[in-house]
Amino acid sequence: MARILVIEDTADVRALLTETLQAEGHEVRCAQEGLEARDLLAADPPGTAPGPELVVLDLMLPHVDGSVLLAEIRRGSDVPVLVLSAKDAVFTKVDMLRLGADDYVTKPFDLTELTARIEALLRRSWPAAAPAGPLAHGPLALDPGTARVTLDGTDVALTATEFRLLHLLLETPGQVFSRPRIYEAVWSEPFRGDDAAVKTHVSNLRTKLRESGPGLDPIETVWGLGYRLRALPEA
Repeated sequence: MARILVIEDTADVRALLTETLQAEGHEVRCAQEGLEARDLLAADPPGTAPGPELVVLDLMLPHVDGSVLLAEIRRGSDVPVLVLSAKDAVFTKVDMLRLGADDYVTKPFDLTELTARIEALLRRSWPAAAPAGPLAHGPLALDPGTARVTLDGTDVALTATEFRLLHLLLETPGQVFSRPRIYEAVWSEPFRGDDAAVKTHVSNLRTKLRESGPGLDPIETVWGLGYRLRALPEA
């Protein structure tokens, strides 16, 4: 069971999601507009009980736009956020992924697919019972037990999706991972041919690593094949 906050201004969609998610055993709270959502998030911050462990977020909300709420959530939490919107333009999806959304589903949606994506996000966000040991590659280090990443001694703040992506690359430095393989490993679901999420999260991760380790660029694009961790100087 997870605590899920649904931020959606359409009553029918709110009712459908609430009924479906509660039937799956989740605890659901709802907000129908941006100010109400902001108040709920302030009173019960994401990631801290009784705050939400996952947020389903509509973009076109009264009073406060969903993109503003997403940015505010990301300033204080890496809780999984699934954007649910009628905006189907690729640039909108990419913008939201760059802002920190973990997934993006367009309306009208298939309910079975949506609930599967929610469950996949929850599986990725919950720690394993026995975390693997720390990984290191040159000055880059990742500890699954503490969810801490450092580059040349500097802490790097990552979202849950970025953390899983880096963990995958760090397990076998130098190995090339295709976008479909990355998607299936990190998102825990079959690749459906849309690689915008992978490209955007790789770009976000690369930017954060560059900013944390000036002069270092750990992720290499292998054109036509995918991505890998390049050789790095020893710490």
